[in-house]
Amino acid sequence: MSNYLDRIGAGFVLANPEGLDFDFMPDELVGRDDIQNQLASKFSTLSHPDGAGRAVITGPVGSGKTVLAGTFCRDIQRHLANKRQIKTVQINCRNASTSMRVVQRILHKLDPGHPDRGLSMGELLISLRKLIRRDSAHLIVVLDEVDHMLRRSGDDLLYQLLRIDEDQSGKGTISLIIISQEQVLDLLETAVLSRMGSTNHIKIPPYTVEGIEKIIQQRAEYSLVTGTYSPKIIRLIAEKAAATGDARRGIELLSAAVERCEYRQDSHSVREILIEDIHEANDSVAFNIGTKLEVVDILSAHQMLVLLAMCRRLKTEATMTMGDVESLYAVVCEEYEQKQKSHTTIWKYVKYLEQEQLIDSKVATVSDGRGRTTHLSMPHHLPADLSSRLELLLPKRLQR
Repeated sequence: MSNYLDRIGAGFVLANPEGLDFDFMPDELVGRDDIQNQLASKFSTLSHPDGAGRAVITGPVGSGKTVLAGTFCRDIQRHLANKRQIKTVQINCRNASTSMRVVQRILHKLDPGHPDRGLSMGELLISLRKLIRRDSAHLIVVLDEVDHMLRRSGDDLLYQLLRIDEDQSGKGTISLIIISQEQVLDLLETAVLSRMGSTNHIKIPPYTVEGIEKIIQQRAEYSLVTGTYSPKIIRLIAEKAAATGDARRGIELLSAAVERCEYRQDSHSVREILIEDIHEANDSVAFNIGTKLEVVDILSAHQMLVLLAMCRRLKTEATMTMGDVESLYAVVCEEYEQKQKSHTTIWKYVKYLEQEQLIDSKVATVSDGRGRTTHLSMPHHLPADLSSRLELLLPKRLQR
């Protein structure tokens, strides 16, 4: 019988698959310190018996809105464990897209035996208030992708939740966090907007390459076998994903590279993610950001020679320095019987290639702290593909 299934669960590279899941909740949220501080400030009164908070979180796909709210709810429960009982409920309004279904889901999470049907909205809200007060708890309700509910049912539920303590002896029953990709404040009536507070809006920007790099590093440390990846590999994945600002893209690329590395394992394989694992895992990245191989057609002959030199090194290495470029460019010039250009001209060519998004650069401090060096990479294209096209174009270009 074939042993092709033996590699399933072998764990040559992957130790904990959970860490590569989009819904994984890390112990610490990285790359969003300022946003976390903003969110915490909206709930500064929560330590008081009658305190409550509210926040509106918006941002593009993959900017970390859901994990921001999730880690906050988890952390605030721990932080206030000796001061106040905090309960949290997180509802995805794409799955529960009417106000009735949202309230039913909230009640079911607080009391799994609560009846789902046969009660009016008013009766459901009364039940909700009784459940919270019975336990002497404060409830944080997180409504994710809330725009789906607002389009179908309007914002009356938000208004009712914000007024749940009216005509009652106590206050501070519920805090509310709503999350959306779009400018959800435009969908709220004035009365609701007034109670939510327009100053409670937290707008999250797309991730930078540094933010994505921190996330990929964190996921790799949790999920992968020690020694199966390097900082250069993590950086290259981050640079590939940075064009979208989407952290999920980076996690997807890491997962695909791990899968590719596991696939090629045998008794002679290096059990480490290689450059080709990243490139082969997703050879459509260049097209996803709107770039094609034809972009090299407009380059001058020596710009092509410089790029060809870089492609040959970046097939197997994540980064290279300007010194590497010059030495390899010299070899390529000798191969094509061309006189080398000056250092300054080569530098101008490299900056132009970066401007055209063919390469990326990162300046880093030298290990001894007495200088800086530029590391060049090619996250948006497959070096092998560019190399093949350049080798096809160069003979005719050099004849001009």
